[in-house]
Amino acid sequence: MSTADKCKANVRYVWACWKVNLASAMEYRLSFLLLAGMMFVNNAIWLFFWGLFFGRFPIVQGWELHDVMLLWAVSTGGFGWAAMLFGNFPRIAGIVATGHLDVYLSQPRPVLLSVLVSRCSVTAAGDFLFGIVVYLMVGDTSPRGILLFALGLLISGMLFIAVMVLAGCSAFWIGNAEGMTQQLFNSFIALTTYPSDIFRGFVKLALFSLVPAGFISYLPIGLLRNFDPVFASGAVGAAAGLTVAGALLFRKGLRRYASGNTIAMRS
Repeated sequence: MSTADKCKANVRYVWACWKVNLASAMEYRLSFLLLAGMMFVNNAIWLFFWGLFFGRFPIVQGWELHDVMLLWAVSTGGFGWAAMLFGNFPRIAGIVATGHLDVYLSQPRPVLLSVLVSRCSVTAAGDFLFGIVVYLMVGDTSPRGILLFALGLLISGMLFIAVMVLAGCSAFWIGNAEGMTQQLFNSFIALTTYPSDIFRGFVKLALFSLVPAGFISYLPIGLLRNFDPVFASGAVGAAAGLTVAGALLFRKGLRRYASGNTIAMRS
């Protein structure tokens, strides 16, 4: 089979998985709507508190409430589409440590791709919808603004996936890394919802290197408010580079993987 044929087959496989995941989620529509709705409301409550804060301090390090709202639009929207379409990205460490990777090794598709697309996060639909609604409220809805927002969502989602894939791969070497990766996941999400300019020195440097949440938290300024080609190029490069690094590290980790003798079938 040629490379083009393999790519087409993988695309058809991913599309089929997405349709199955959607059908599974919609089987219990009331539950789906409640979970997504609760996440939407949860995000709205956080923005309400930010509104109270900026009501007292209108400008903080050059950031206004409008910028923070755009930050939440990009962060929640990016996480939303990533978790809806590639919902297993925060769970890789657990899948490896418990031996459940066996299920995916038996499939004639790229293992990492199979792992990622085999799950859909129901609550993430609320995140994605929240991001879209907030952007329509305060963002630039011109064609250029919509394209930049779409780019921001792509960068944000890719970074969420890549960082957690890299962290999850640690399970190939240290075994049970679920606790560590869950802490990283929670910290990464939290850092992407705070203005990057409130941090200084080593912490800010770490936000753009060790834990690259800064590339997400600066998107409202460097991409949406005042387009900075240097920052935009760096953010795209970081998202693409970390994605490739995650795929390569996962492939390397597979060589060390010891089967958990898990016999199971996915519906």
